[in-house]
Formats: sequence, structure tokens, C-alpha cells
Amino acid sequence: MAETPIRLGILGYGEISRRLSKLSEAIALVPNITLVAIGCRRIHKATAITSPEGFPEWVKMYESYEAVLDDPDVDAVYVPLPAKLQPEWAVAVAERKKHVLLDKPVAPDVAELDRVLAACEANGVQFMDGTVWVHHRRTAEMEEFISDRQRFGQVKSIHTCFTYYANPEFLENDFRLKPDLDGLGALGDAGWYCIRAILWAADYQLPDSVTALPGSIFNKGGVLLSCGASLIWGDGKAATFHCSVLSNLTMEITATGTKGTLQVHDFVVPFQQYTASYSTASGSCLEELPTGWKARPSEHSVVSDLPQEALMMQKFAGLVAGIKRNGKETHNMNWPAMSRKTQLVLDAVKISIEKGCEGVEVGS
Repeated sequence: MAETPIRLGILGYGEISRRLSKLSEAIALVPNITLVAIGCRRIHKATAITSPEGFPEWVKMYESYEAVLDDPDVDAVYVPLPAKLQPEWAVAVAERKKHVLLDKPVAPDVAELDRVLAACEANGVQFMDGTVWVHHRRTAEMEEFISDRQRFGQVKSIHTCFTYYANPEFLENDFRLKPDLDGLGALGDAGWYCIRAILWAADYQLPDSVTALPGSIFNKGGVLLSCGASLIWGDGKAATFHCSVLSNLTMEITATGTKGTLQVHDFVVPFQQYTASYSTASGSCLEELPTGWKARPSEHSVVSDLPQEALMMQKFAGLVAGIKRNGKETHNMNWPAMSRKTQLVLDAVKISIEKGCEGVEVGS
């Protein structure tokens, strides 16, 4: 007998309407979760695209976030608010015994995130952040490669980049670039993905120290528009990343091991929704007369029957269903740990920038 789908509510709409429309479409593809409620303080913006193209007609539209939290038909809540507002509402969600899917960046700093994680643990609810690319089936395949000591060896260096060119309206009005709403700017929006990719390739081992790269760019409100950093581990690994809202769209991972190399050119959002590629090389070397390569990189394609947003929702709903079925002791702690490590590195980068690119030890 099929399980009853997990019933999802969403807080907020306004600035992220297009993303939530895409999310609604993804939820419709997954049988173990259904959207039942949206809380929006500007309700006209949400109702404007309700069915047929937008949300299903049965979705309840509330004019407050509290109404979603008080709805007994809601099992879990997606919170895609500005970073400075998210912790307060995520804690409120957890205290209502509802499971938490929190958009990235999850919080202004790790102290605020810890409040959220403590509330989730105390109330026996699942926490997950909305880093979508880690749920793609390509990611699992790539992880097999970088975990293979024969093909990849020991990871030595990781380089990631996520940039996009924001138009003047975005630069002037988007909440991600407002100091009173988000405050993290490009670091929180694009840098979060870069840092998560580095930690993923390093098997979530935290670096010992972080040093911001020179040349960070801020807007007139003091919010980052472009920045980067280097990360160092005691075992000799090193990584760098660059993130920006001022450069052409780029989404790169290059991970190099003692025996192999992994490269991805679209890690955040695949070039095509249902087919994603990556390249690997093992044992590469030059020919005896250096006129070419031996063991050239090979291209791999991964076909998925679901987009990565749907796969994330499917995973989240499965975790929630497990807790509902077996009790709060079954909630998965790996997802909170990944979020917290990403936030710790992000915090260290921010501090290093504020200190004029001094090296900063990563907390624990």
C-alpha cells in the first residue's frame, strides 16, 4: 500500500515567484509529496499564477506565514526567505513539529544556524537545505569516481566557480543584495554552491584555514558582488573558489587527484534538464614526444527521468516519511552536518574579507 504523500507548505512568495513555480512543477512529478499551502504577505502575487500554469487549485493561499505553521494539514515547510529572516521562521516551523527545508544561504552565520538545528533536533524533525545539485544522479556517479583510489587516487586540489551577470534591476532591487535582508550577497548566493562543491569533493572534511582572495567587490550598501578564497587542509589539499554576480554565467568544478581528474561545466544547473555530463581522466600523461596526450579525458552522460528539483523533494519527503513511520530517532543527521560545515567555511571567508584577506581558522 502506497504511503500518504508528505504535505508541504511554503513561506514567502514575492521575489522568488519564478523559482517557486518551477518547484511546484517538480513536486507534481513526485508521488511522495504534495504542495498544500503557501503563506504570502503579498497574496496577489501568488494567486496571479495559480493554476493552470502555476500552483494546483487545491493549494491553500494564506496571507500570513503563521497560518501555514498552524495548518494541521501541513507536515513540512519550505522556507525560501532572505538569510536574515530564515532562522526565526525555521525555528518556528520546527517548534510546530513540522519538518524544515531551508533555502540557501540558510542563515547569516553559524550561530543562527545552530539555533535552527537545535530546534529541529529538540522537536524530532528533519532538516535539509535547498542545495539542489547534490541530489542529481550525476552527482552520485561523480562521487563514485572521486572515491575510487585506483581511478582518482587521493584528492589534491579542487577549484570551483559560479558566476552570473546580473542586470541593473537585479543589482538595485534583489533582496540578496540588500544589507538588511540578506547581507551575504554573491558569497551567500553563488559562493554557497562553490563551498559545498569543495566540501563534497573533500568528503566533507573541513579545511584548517581560509584566506580571502584580493579584489572583493561590494555594492553601495556594503554587500558582496564578487569574491573568492583559498582553502588549505593539513594533509596538503588545497582549494580555491570564485563567485560573482558581475561575470558571464559559469558553473565549474575541477577536482584533481593523484591519479585522476574530474571536470564539470554546469554543476549548479545542467545544460539540459534531463541529461547531464561530466568528464574524467585517469593516468593522463604526455606522449613520448610531447605532441599529444595519452589517456585523454572521457565524457560521461547521465540521463535522469526526473529534474534535480524533483529528486531533492523526493529525498526530503522520504526522510520525513521515515520519521513519521518510525519515530524521531530516525531523522538523518548527515544533512544538517553538511549545511553546518558549509556555513562554517562561508563564515570564515566573510571574516577573512573583513580582515583584509588575513588567514582565518575554520571553526568547529
